[in-house]
Amino acid sequence: MESAGEEPAPLLPVQELAASRHGAGDDGGVPSRYVARRAHDGSEGTPTAAVPVIDLGRLCQPAGGGESADEAAKLRAALQSWGLFLVVNHGIEVSLMDAVTEASREFFRQPLVEKQRYTNMVGGNFQLEGYGNDRVATEEQVLDWSDRHYLKVEPQDERNLALWPPCLRDVLHEFTTKCTTLKDCLIPEMAKLLELDGNYFSNQFSGKAETYARFNYYPPCPRPELVFGLKPHTDASFITLVMVDNNIGGLQVLRDGEWYNVPNKPDTLLVNLGDQMEIMSNGIFKSPVHRVVPDAEKERLSVVMFYSLDPEREIQPAGKLIDENHPALYKKVKIKEYIAGLFEYFAQGKLVIETAKI
Repeated sequence: MESAGEEPAPLLPVQELAASRHGAGDDGGVPSRYVARRAHDGSEGTPTAAVPVIDLGRLCQPAGGGESADEAAKLRAALQSWGLFLVVNHGIEVSLMDAVTEASREFFRQPLVEKQRYTNMVGGNFQLEGYGNDRVATEEQVLDWSDRHYLKVEPQDERNLALWPPCLRDVLHEFTTKCTTLKDCLIPEMAKLLELDGNYFSNQFSGKAETYARFNYYPPCPRPELVFGLKPHTDASFITLVMVDNNIGGLQVLRDGEWYNVPNKPDTLLVNLGDQMEIMSNGIFKSPVHRVVPDAEKERLSVVMFYSLDPEREIQPAGKLIDENHPALYKKVKIKEYIAGLFEYFAQGKLVIETAKI
């Protein structure tokens, strides 16, 4: 999942750019390479999405019952409409969530020279893991108003601990363990909604299945209506868990051609479906197009856990979901090749899921 070859000249991290106001005199203090959208794109007065809130304790209770059925109905509605939902009673202590947020904040507040010890540019080449910008493929690429630190956390024996800052190590290990437990509880319930065996999706995760953590930092932007914090995309993962900033919004989801703000609820986790789930569910469950828009005054942090299947595995729509009235909508794809395609298409502002459709 690494990219080879010479990259365009390294960029100043956006955090540093925002602090120094380099580029003033371009477009209101925003360098032209970041200008991606205009005020008329509808982000002003964006409605709030009616995203369901799922009580995981009720959904996953062993005995089932009425409460479980109610939560399952809400879950089905979420997966077939928005493709994302909020989770409460998720088993992750508020103290741990606060500790992860604070550790992330501590990392991004370090001097640049300290953060660059974990750079994702090695010998002039981009690597997926590490601190910096996303891959910049061409000089013409429109850039996102954000920095990130990206780390493989599973399989554990593939962790590159040299890239794990001391402030993140212990809390990230604990957070990963808790999030994996949440994921393992949730995905059998998704299988049941498709009338598949409860272990159908769980059995797809081998010991080589990969999980990445992404720490995002979105600095204030003097002209937020001109840029993307993160350009529109879908996740190439199977499922994504997101811990968003309690203090500020910015995540938006596309539905029926209209953008909606995803609501913030303190101490909840956001669950976002990825393309792997959309393909395997034959499009019954949706991998939503989403983006991040920055704020003029406030910084924003998020911590994202991407769960993906074994890179060597091939996936296709589940056989039980295909018949003469419901033909396969997606081709067989290899996980490794599909994820490589994600980074190529993301740099171009395109959706890689389109390449998998029949």
